[in-house]
Amino acid sequence: MITLKEALALSKDELDKLKDELRTKIEANPELNAYIDINNLGDGVPIAIKDNIQVKNWAVTSASKILQGYIAPYNATVIEKLKNSGLSPFGRTNMDEFAMGSTTESSFYGKTQNPHNSECVPGGSSGGSAAAVGAGLAIAALGSDTGGSIRQPAAFCGIVGMKPTYGRVSRYGLGAYASSLDQIGPMTQNVEDAAILYDIISGSDEKDSTNSLLDDKVVPNLNPNRKLTIATIPNYIKNASQDVKDAYEKAIKALEEQGHTIVEKEIIDAKFDISAYYITATAEATTNLARYDGIRYGNRVEGKNLEETFIKTRSEGFGDEVKRRILLGNFVLSSGYYEAYYVKAQKTRHIIKDEYSKIFEDVDLILSPVSPGVAPKFGELASPMDMYLSDIYTISVNLAGLPALSLPIMKNKDSMPVGLQLIAKAYDEQTLFDGSLSLEKQINYKG
Repeated sequence: MITLKEALALSKDELDKLKDELRTKIEANPELNAYIDINNLGDGVPIAIKDNIQVKNWAVTSASKILQGYIAPYNATVIEKLKNSGLSPFGRTNMDEFAMGSTTESSFYGKTQNPHNSECVPGGSSGGSAAAVGAGLAIAALGSDTGGSIRQPAAFCGIVGMKPTYGRVSRYGLGAYASSLDQIGPMTQNVEDAAILYDIISGSDEKDSTNSLLDDKVVPNLNPNRKLTIATIPNYIKNASQDVKDAYEKAIKALEEQGHTIVEKEIIDAKFDISAYYITATAEATTNLARYDGIRYGNRVEGKNLEETFIKTRSEGFGDEVKRRILLGNFVLSSGYYEAYYVKAQKTRHIIKDEYSKIFEDVDLILSPVSPGVAPKFGELASPMDMYLSDIYTISVNLAGLPALSLPIMKNKDSMPVGLQLIAKAYDEQTLFDGSLSLEKQINYKG
C-alpha cells in the first residue's frame, strides 16, 4: 500500500485511480467489516474516519442503534484541517458502540475481524480504523483514544497508532465518551506517516475549550539520530505474556543498538490505574450520554408519555456494554458514593500523574507494553472484567494526559503482531516521534 507521504505527491488523476483501487479492495473483503460505508468527499488523499467524528452530510452514529438516522450538520475541526491540507474523508470505520470496548464486538454493525487472523479481534474501540490500515484498505485513518483505543488496536493489527497529549488535537466534533480523557489521533502504516497526519490535525482551536492552543509542528524537525534516555518498567512487564516479554527484550536491544541509554524505573501497581480510570470514564460517560434521549436527535421509540418515551428509547437504543457503563457511572456519582469513589479516583489520578512527572525528571521516554498479550480470539474475553483488564497498560497515559505511540515490534509464532508503546511527557511529541522513528528504523518490522 502506498504511504501517506507518497500519496500527498499524487496528481488528481492518480488519486482518483487510488480511490477506485481502494473501493475494489474493500468490496472484495466484506467479511473484514472494517468500513461501515464509503462516502468519498473531495479530491484529496483518502483518509478513513472513525464513526464518532462528525463529517458534514455524513451519517455519524458512534456505531450505535440510538443514533441511526443522524446526519452530521457540520465538520469536526480535524476534518476541516484534513481538507485544508489536501486530504479528504473517505469512509466511516467500525468501532465499539460509543467507543466503549476493547474488541469492536459491541458495534451495532457487527464485529470487525483482525486482518492477520479472522478468528481474532482487531482491538478496540478504533478496531475498524486499525483493521482498514492493517489490511491495506486505507492509506491512513483517524481514531480516538480514551483509554488505549488507538494504541491497542494498532498493536493488534500491526500498525502505528498515536495518542497525542490531551488538548493538542481539537475534540470539537468528536462524539464524547469521557471528555477529560478523549483524544483524536492518527493510525498509519509507519511512524513518519503518523507524524505527518499528527501535524495536519493538531493545533489551535478556539471551539474547544480544552485545546492547548499550540501550533508547533514535529515533521520539520524529525531526528531519529537523537540519543535519548529511555525508561523500562520491570514491574509492569512481569504480568505480560511471553510474546510481549520477547518483544520488550527485542525493543530494548534495538534501542541500545541505536545508542539510547536504558534505565529501569517503577510505577505503582496498575490495579489503581484501572480503578481510577473506570470510575472517571463511566462517570463522564453517564453525563455525556444523557443527551441521547430520543427527543433531540437519533432514534425515538414512542411511549405513552415523555418519561416512557425516554426510557424505551434508551433501553432499545443502547447496547449492553453502554448500559453497563451508564449504570456504573450513575452509581459512582450518586449521593453517598461520590466521595467514596469519584473523589478518590481523582486523587488517585493526581498520584498517577505525579509518578509520571517524577520519572520524566530523569528520562526522555518510557517503553511500555500496550496489551498483556496479542489479539485474543473472539469470545476469549468472556466477561466485562476480562475486557477491562486488557487495558491495564494504556489507561494511565490517558489519566495523566500524556502522548504515546504504539508501533509493531515483531510477530509471534502464529504470525500475530506484537506491539509496544513509547510514552513521552506532556507536549513533547517531538521526542516521542524521534524515539519512535529510531526504534522503527532498527526493528525494521515487516507486516
